[in-house]
Amino acid sequence: MALDPKLLEILACPVCKTEVHLTAGGDSLKCDKCTRVYRIEDDIPIMLIEEATFDPPRTSSES
Repeated sequence: MALDPKLLEILACPVCKTEVHLTAGGDSLKCDKCTRVYRIEDDIPIMLIEEATFDPPRTSSES
């Protein structure tokens, strides 16, 4: 089962309060503003600040 699109619409980064999006692999959520990545376990987003990792921001050449 995938993450419910309606849930994805209301989720926001707990640090900077901006929108998050699914990563390419679909196994985590990423905030483009602060570059935090929140994993998804058993279709449940783990939105704990202390468990987030960081990922470099996307560049304009990435698609």
